Amino acid sequence: MTAGEVSAILFPTFIALIILRVPVAFALGLACAPVLLLSDRLTPIVLMNEMFKSYNAFILLAVPFFLLAANLMNASGITDRLIRFSRALVGHLTGGLGHVNVVVSMLFAGISGSSTADAAGIGSLLIPQMKKQGFSTSFSVAITACSSVMGVIIPPSIMMVVWGGLMSVSIGGLFLAGVVPGVLIAASQMLAVYIYAKSNNYETTQRSNLKELFVALIQAIPPLMTPVIIVGGIVGGVFTPTEASAVAVVYSLLLGVIGYRTLNLSKVVKAFYEAGRFSAVSLFCVGTASAFGWLLAYYKVPLAIVEFLKPFGVGPVSTGLIIAGSFLFIGMFIDAIPAIIILGTVLLPLAQYAGIHDIHFAIIGVVSLAFGLVSPPYGLCLMISCAIGEIKIIDALRHVCFILIPMLLILLVIILLPDLILYLPRWLMPRFM
Repeated sequence: MTAGEVSAILFPTFIALIILRVPVAFALGLACAPVLLLSDRLTPIVLMNEMFKSYNAFILLAVPFFLLAANLMNASGITDRLIRFSRALVGHLTGGLGHVNVVVSMLFAGISGSSTADAAGIGSLLIPQMKKQGFSTSFSVAITACSSVMGVIIPPSIMMVVWGGLMSVSIGGLFLAGVVPGVLIAASQMLAVYIYAKSNNYETTQRSNLKELFVALIQAIPPLMTPVIIVGGIVGGVFTPTEASAVAVVYSLLLGVIGYRTLNLSKVVKAFYEAGRFSAVSLFCVGTASAFGWLLAYYKVPLAIVEFLKPFGVGPVSTGLIIAGSFLFIGMFIDAIPAIIILGTVLLPLAQYAGIHDIHFAIIGVVSLAFGLVSPPYGLCLMISCAIGEIKIIDALRHVCFILIPMLLILLVIILLPDLILYLPRWLMPRFM
């Protein structure tokens, strides 16, 4: 079979199964079956073999460890301390709690590596408080959902761990490259909050004095040391990303059990259970998506796409826009991890042909997929925030679009200014660049 024939089987079958509401992980595996049955040289055993090979990766152990660390941190009550520090830092600005929501999400992102943990943990505390302060429910939900996307952009990031492991890209380099986009996205969201608060004439609150800020900072330092330990350890060559994730778990346990004394046996057991459950879902997607991606590579579908686009003189900017648009679209329908495996492997040769650095390509993909977490019909973070706010998704869409517009402009900046994104990796990890 040719690359075109295989594509004509794989993609329509997968889309049809998704429309029929078959879970993504199963849809990816079932879409491979017709090609394996029709091929003269392949058998259905290939599906199981490729799934097993994808699981047999040391780097993927970081996924359950980072999820466990996030759950332990949440159970320890560190979110309250981060909110107190954020309120002392930016609570006096116009739109007070809206800015606090963005800043605490940025801080929590450096601990959890998971957007869904961010949306659930912070949303349950701040959405009710924002409603009491006069914010509309729809805006409270929208800013909580949109700020939570930083969980997979600011290091450590589970999505970056999966990307680096599957595509042999320096995870330390990816972590460093995610810092500037994360800060820019936070700034764009705070701008949206300021405009919204000004247009609705929200009153400002009294600025915290230096003593209150200092006390809040001291209380927040222990959890804020998590990203320093993880990223600093990886960049300094002290440990690998997988070892860093295990260190994060040990640190979270010590902080919760000995430091704050808020973790008991039942909370620890629940954190382990939730981490195992979510890891199983994510890693099963990795297996079936790897088989799907292997078939695309076996029949040279990515190379066929490059050959098709060559006559159009594809350059770095136009290719970056194609990559971002593709990830934004697929992120609206399926989870980020299978999207990385399927679309990432297809678009990587195109990005390399256009002269886009592998880390720059990864950041464009990760940021675009992160935005898919607040874009219906999938929009997992938006679903979580709407459930907490007790409103329908359609009721929050107007404010989500209002906040997404400046975020999309930041994505354009990421595409147009690769040197800005690659500055930290080139400075701190030049040997991997």
